[in-house]
Amino acid sequence: MTHARAERSALCDTLDRLGPDQPTLCDGWTTYDLVAHLVIRERRQDAAPGIMLKALAGHTASVQNGYKARHSFPELVAMARTPGGFYKLPFLDEAVNTLEYFVHHEDIRRAQEGWEPRELPAELEQVIWKRLGMTAKVMLRKAPVGVVLHRTGGGVILGGPQEGPKVEVSGTPGELLLFCFGRQRHARVELAGPDDAVGRLLNSSLGM
Repeated sequence: MTHARAERSALCDTLDRLGPDQPTLCDGWTTYDLVAHLVIRERRQDAAPGIMLKALAGHTASVQNGYKARHSFPELVAMARTPGGFYKLPFLDEAVNTLEYFVHHEDIRRAQEGWEPRELPAELEQVIWKRLGMTAKVMLRKAPVGVVLHRTGGGVILGGPQEGPKVEVSGTPGELLLFCFGRQRHARVELAGPDDAVGRLLNSSLGM
C-alpha cells in the first residue's frame, strides 16, 4: 500500500470513529465539512480551483454544501476512501495526496482532547522530509522572519526572508510539515530565536 493510500485509509477510519460533528483545525469546519472538502477536491474539478483562489471560493463552498445536503456523512466517508478523478492514477495520488491526507488527518486528530503525536513509519518520515525540501520555500513565503528547519537526527532546510532575525524550528519531519502548513500552534516542535520573532512566526499565515 502506498503512503497516500495508507493515510487516506487512516483518515477515513478516524472519521468513521468520530462522526460528523467533531471539530477540526480548519477554521469553522466540522469533520462533515472536511470530508466533503476532500470529496469535491477530487471529484468536482470545477470546484477545485476555489480551494486556492479566493475569487472562486464561493462556488467551491456552494458545491461543498451541496454534497453535504445530498450525501450522509457515512456516504461521504465511503467516497473519500477511494481516489477520484485524476487521483485514480496511483503515481499522481502518491505525489499529491500523501502530504494532503497526512495534514488533514492531523487536522482531525489534533482538534480532539487528549491527542498525542503518532509514531510514523521511518519511510514516511523520509518522504515528508524530501517533500519539505521541495516545498518549504513556498509554504514559508509569507513568514515574517527567516526560518531554519532542523530535522531530528540531522538535516536543515531554510525558508522565509534571508535578511533579519531567524527562528530555528526543530522536530521530526511530520511535525515540521504541520508547522509549515500553518498549524504552528499544534505542531510538537522546539522554537529558538528572539521572542518577538518567535511570536510573529507563530501568528503568521503559512502554508500553500
